[in-house]
Amino acid sequence: MDEQKKKTDGQILEEALIWKFPHIGKEKPDQIAEAAAFCEGYKAFLNEGKTERECVAAAERMLKAAGYETLDPGKCYQPGDKVYQVNRKKAILMTTFGTKPLSEGVRINGAHIDSPRLDLKPNPMYEKSEIAYFKTHYYGGIRKYQWGTTPLALHGVVVKKDGEVIPVCIGEEAADPVFCVSDLLPHLAAKQNERKLSEGLKGEELNVIIGSIPYADEAVKEPVKLMALKLLNEKYGITEADFFRAEIEMVPAQKAVDVGLDRSLIGAYGQDDRVCAYTALMAELEVTCPAYTTVTVLSDKEEIGSEGNTGMNSNYMKHYIEDLAQTQGVEVREIFRHSMCLSADVNAAYDPTFADVFEANNSSYINKGCVLTKYTGARGKSGANDASAETMAKVIEIMEAHGVYWQAGELGAVDQGGGGTIAKFVAGLDIDVVDLGVPILSMHAPFELASKLDVYHTYKAFQAFYI
Repeated sequence: MDEQKKKTDGQILEEALIWKFPHIGKEKPDQIAEAAAFCEGYKAFLNEGKTERECVAAAERMLKAAGYETLDPGKCYQPGDKVYQVNRKKAILMTTFGTKPLSEGVRINGAHIDSPRLDLKPNPMYEKSEIAYFKTHYYGGIRKYQWGTTPLALHGVVVKKDGEVIPVCIGEEAADPVFCVSDLLPHLAAKQNERKLSEGLKGEELNVIIGSIPYADEAVKEPVKLMALKLLNEKYGITEADFFRAEIEMVPAQKAVDVGLDRSLIGAYGQDDRVCAYTALMAELEVTCPAYTTVTVLSDKEEIGSEGNTGMNSNYMKHYIEDLAQTQGVEVREIFRHSMCLSADVNAAYDPTFADVFEANNSSYINKGCVLTKYTGARGKSGANDASAETMAKVIEIMEAHGVYWQAGELGAVDQGGGGTIAKFVAGLDIDVVDLGVPILSMHAPFELASKLDVYHTYKAFQAFYI
């Protein structure tokens, strides 16, 4: 009472009317250790799944261990039953049946598991000046100069002529070699320094060094390339012709690590959007008997517009929900119109070093919780899903009812750029959807930063969404 008397009328009114998102570490210091413990599993997931195929394999292993079975549309399921379906080894959907009938809608949580990277070209190997290289084609929105002089690992699959699928991975074990794109030394870079930053390294300069020792035979025209091929053949039994039947990606070899003296941040490749994929997966695994049936989707191809038959701009999620509808004899459109979706994707965290590209009052900040992004798109909301006030209200109510720290944010200042998520493709099915995820520093870089507290509260938000 004495403290209240000391406050002016303006201070009392300010407390009642003005809102600022709090720092979780200040309000809930006990959660710092909880978040750190949760993120140990997240770091392990990042290290295990550096490609979409690896993420699907890891998720499927976890689902099977938790008792999930492959969805059978002809079967009748009970509340609490758990099923899943894999799409071409590059996307995965999972469900826990709820107590409410499907006709009342489902709760969808969709994240993506592809990340910016360097893909090998179909005919990638060549030799120049007695150095062997892989030619690459970058995937997604990268800043090309960041990929020079970065240790890289080789991940992917090769399908042999006889149909055998060979997993390929070099650069992740302690004894493995790594690979690298070279760059100029500053002493000789005067002309390169005149380039625009976006052309500091050009696409055709992202050539990965793979060897420099020749095969000992004077009659061989490309002995260094041949030696590299010989080593690959010895390890995997592949030939150069097999690259035409391969999907091989060059990704940063760096493991997920703690960042900062206080270990408050996680530094790793691929946190956009595997941070939301992991938190969504954990919320799905832990839900037991929800009110609404869950549909958790870990999708591919978001970084290039969700195209292709493993991206959300296809019908694979629609077909999955049609299969769910068949188990209860419900019209799928009835499910869609009563459903709600969280497009689980990251947003750009406010970076004080580059403050001019943000609008401070409408940015997300590290350590303030998951970020609710009403719309994405570019400039005049082009290509956006713009969530309704009713959808925002429902999601905020869910989070506040379960003690989830959340904040609101946009992807930078209005005319600075923009981006998209899977939200507009879900909305196209007549489903209410809004973006919710983790604020990220250095998004799309080979080494991104996320706050452990934000990761933890994104997980708590997904938990609450599925109760």
